[in-house]
Amino acid sequence: MYMKGTAARMGVMKRVSLVFKAKANKALDKMEDPRETLDYSYQRQLELLTKVRRGVADVATSRKRVELQMNQLQQSANKLEDQARKALSMGREDLAREALARKSSAQSQLNDLQVQYAQLQAEEEKLTVASQRLQAKVDAFRTRKETIKATYTAAEAQTRINEAFSGISEEMGDVGMAIQRAEDKTAQMQARAGAIDELMASGALDDIGGHRDDIQSELDMISAGSDVEREMARLKAELTASAPKQIEGSGPNGGSQAAQAQAQQAQQAPYAPPAPQYTPPQQADEHQQTQPAGLPVADLPGLGGEPQDGDG
Repeated sequence: MYMKGTAARMGVMKRVSLVFKAKANKALDKMEDPRETLDYSYQRQLELLTKVRRGVADVATSRKRVELQMNQLQQSANKLEDQARKALSMGREDLAREALARKSSAQSQLNDLQVQYAQLQAEEEKLTVASQRLQAKVDAFRTRKETIKATYTAAEAQTRINEAFSGISEEMGDVGMAIQRAEDKTAQMQARAGAIDELMASGALDDIGGHRDDIQSELDMISAGSDVEREMARLKAELTASAPKQIEGSGPNGGSQAAQAQAQQAQQAPYAPPAPQYTPPQQADEHQQTQPAGLPVADLPGLGGEPQDGDG
């Protein structure tokens, strides 16, 4: 059981590590700029070329030092040989033998230096060739790098231009949304202003600084009613004029001419409603009191001459 729990935890940790690496790789890929990567690679190649050149210079320096030592040993061997020759000429074989022994030691060192000199010379030639190859590679990489950077910059600019034209870029999307919001607010304000104008024209809303004049409102209603009555009279006159009617005791055209004259008079004369007659309360009471109470209907003024029910 313990082994199974440990294996499960290890599996979970591996999955977490894999997910974390995938997320990190995606974030780095999004943040990576190919131009910066190319510049960094070119910089590293330049550093490597500098190191190779420094190595070539160090090998050449060592070779030069070995060459100087070889020259010194060669001069020393030549000098010891001259000394041995001179000692023999003087009959000093012991000195000549010592000089030749020293010459042999110098010659041995000279031979070792010659081997080292050959090795350093070969290493120098190898590093020189490598430096030249690396220099050519760096130059080619620099040319390709600049070409790729220019192509990438042009493609990026073209992409941004296309996105701007199509309206899918982030900046243009924000601008389009701002324009849409401004248009919506403008349309809303225009609709509100029109609605308020209509309400004010209909009288539903009044000016805040003043009060509503009920007398003027009543006059406006009367004027509107008189306009309606005048139109009604005009329409009735037109209908009367268009309908053929014959009135007794008139000629064949007398009725129609009278109706047309009446219609024209109704159209020309504006309709004015009858003004109500105002009667004070006291006068009305007096008028009612002057009428005799309890009189029969026949005795009332104006009704005495009319026949009643049951009269012959």
